[in-house]
Amino acid sequence: MTEMLRPGATIGILGGGQLGRMLSVAAARLGYRCHIYEPAANPPAGDVAHALTTAPYADRAALAAFAAAVDVVTYEFENVPTAALDAIEASRPIRPGRRALAISQDRLSEKTFLRDIGLVTAPFVAIDDRAGLAAALAATAAPSILKTRRLGYDGKGQVRLSPGDDAAAAFAAIGDAPAILEDLLDFSLEISVIVARGLSGAVAAYDPGENLHQGGILRRTTVPARLSAAAHADAVLIAGRIANALDYVGVMGVELFVTPGGLVVNEIAPRVHNSGHWTQNGCAVDQFEQHIRAIAGWPLGDGARHADVVMENLIGDDIARIPALAAEPGTALHLYGKAEARPGRKMGHVNRIHPRG
Repeated sequence: MTEMLRPGATIGILGGGQLGRMLSVAAARLGYRCHIYEPAANPPAGDVAHALTTAPYADRAALAAFAAAVDVVTYEFENVPTAALDAIEASRPIRPGRRALAISQDRLSEKTFLRDIGLVTAPFVAIDDRAGLAAALAATAAPSILKTRRLGYDGKGQVRLSPGDDAAAAFAAIGDAPAILEDLLDFSLEISVIVARGLSGAVAAYDPGENLHQGGILRRTTVPARLSAAAHADAVLIAGRIANALDYVGVMGVELFVTPGGLVVNEIAPRVHNSGHWTQNGCAVDQFEQHIRAIAGWPLGDGARHADVVMENLIGDDIARIPALAAEPGTALHLYGKAEARPGRKMGHVNRIHPRG
């Protein structure tokens, strides 16, 4: 049996955004302390964590001190520099492990990994320069999307293309960065599965959520998704297959498209995920507690859903709707403590809860 992290131990979290904030709250409920490492001043997670280190990811002395002060390390975003992980891993376990992080940091590595374990992705090709993009566009008659291999999120680092579009202009629009070109798929729904895998190898998954994106940013997740029983089962099995193939420990988000030919994997996120926020009010054990359980060696919680939920992100000026939302029956507010509302900035989310259908 896997040894559980002792009560009162400290969990280190790389990144101090809202995901780190909600992980810290969940860890506190289980009797743990959290220590946040974040380069930016006054991060949302700093308000609720036991300790905060404010230092660059290149500061090896600060990283060493951080590692010495914690018992296990996790992360709330996937773009942690490799050198920072090198400085920590020599003395403390990092969960999820390095392989999942490396694969998810590079879209070409991610798509190749998914294909190699027998899963279906959109057709893709590596793009290294403008000439390569021009050749790839000339070879296809289908609409496509150009994505930087690294660092893009919430619709950033992406350009949609049609046959005949200017390859040079498109490549310039993503900063002439190494990229992949994917076919745009005909799909009816975008869904995601939040899956967890524990130190023992046990796997638990939540019901798939149906996602609506606007401007490249997740706007809403609805649970249950409009899926057949077979598609629901396939989505959960695909998520578990990915977690097992990576020998994963923690919570992962798996995004999929529902197409006429079946489910297509879009991408994976090796962390708690925005589309899993509905679990905070729809399940006895939410995704944040599940992640803490997994990395601390606890048995995984039951992911069964006791309510139908619609999760809506509060973005930018949506924060002005708080008084009305607070008065709305069956509504749970989760605010991130960010001082300034900016266009495209996630300020919080709201879960609208209904009796399970």
